[in-house]
Amino acid sequence: MRSLGCWPVPEDRSERDGGEHRTEETLDQQRSRWDEITGGDHGARYAARFADLAESGADVHGEARFCAARLAPGSRVLDAGCGTGRVAAKLVDEGHTCVGVDSDASMLAEARRARPDIDWYEADLVNVTGLDVGAFDMVIAAGNVVPLLAEGTESTVITGLAELLRPGGVLVSGFGLDTQHLPLSFAPTTLDEYDTWCSRAGLVLRQRFATWDADPYEGGGYAVSVHTRP
Repeated sequence: MRSLGCWPVPEDRSERDGGEHRTEETLDQQRSRWDEITGGDHGARYAARFADLAESGADVHGEARFCAARLAPGSRVLDAGCGTGRVAAKLVDEGHTCVGVDSDASMLAEARRARPDIDWYEADLVNVTGLDVGAFDMVIAAGNVVPLLAEGTESTVITGLAELLRPGGVLVSGFGLDTQHLPLSFAPTTLDEYDTWCSRAGLVLRQRFATWDADPYEGGGYAVSVHTRP
């Protein structure tokens, strides 16, 4: 059974605004692209949609399975942009310790309702506090987290996530590269840009795939990337 390539996207799409240059001091005050297209109130809708997909027999655990295959037993994982907590919850069920972070209170409300046994933090990824540097074996940014960040914050976010990894830790991300795989009318992030941000953060590209089923990446509109902290 094929896993979902990415999170289902909301029906409403937004136009890219020209934007103005913003300084580092204002990064944590910007609205993410996710907030702009959803208004921060899609949690119940997303939870219901994935429940329906699971009930229909769709494989909704491709991301978790991909990540679990790259983790030692009992690993510590940060689900960055965790949404309703689907990936983190599955990894906890597989024996790992997970922490979820998201800026969308409506999504976290669903995560807390479903899995009160997991620690869920409400925070913008550009300014995550309260987590120990070097504490995680893996950081996951699935479900189009990277292209839905606020414009101009991407490098700062990747650097912050890299700092949370232990030496040898892994950053796993999956996101769309065209409008067919994004809830946007444009594709804000290229793989070259993403690799540059990771390189600046001291991360090294190890693997790249076209799907969460680990199909080889040979170009196309979606990519799953695995970077490590040396």
